[in-house]
Amino acid sequence: MRVERTTHIAASPKAVYDIVMDPQRLADWVTIHHRLEGTPRTPLQKGSELTQYLKLAGRRFKVDWRVIENDPCEHVVWEGRGPLATHARVEYGFNSNNGGTDFSYVNEYDLPMGALGRVAGRAVSRVTQKEADGSLQRLKQLVE
Repeated sequence: MRVERTTHIAASPKAVYDIVMDPQRLADWVTIHHRLEGTPRTPLQKGSELTQYLKLAGRRFKVDWRVIENDPCEHVVWEGRGPLATHARVEYGFNSNNGGTDFSYVNEYDLPMGALGRVAGRAVSRVTQKEADGSLQRLKQLVE
């Protein structure tokens, strides 16, 4: 499964980067964020890890994240492990444009339960896309 979005934010790449890389701000913009386990070390950098509880379609689940690439204010990649050995990968891109930032967001994930998960994939994809759009809208409102 893959969700990909780009939005223009009327703020500098640094302002956007500072928000999205601060785990304490996740609740401010990520619509499916439920809570963090523990207090991650900040600022986040390559190799940083955190455990996040998410809530999607009424279901809570845990993802253990690790920052695998961090080129500040340009490109960030997270990899995560979720329930039933599922995997996720999230990328952020920050491109300066007209005094603001074109922020790109890519979320790739697999669903548990093999073929059964793939059957449910379309419905989950619609919900995930809606939540991504909501999160980016909240991010814009927070930073602009």
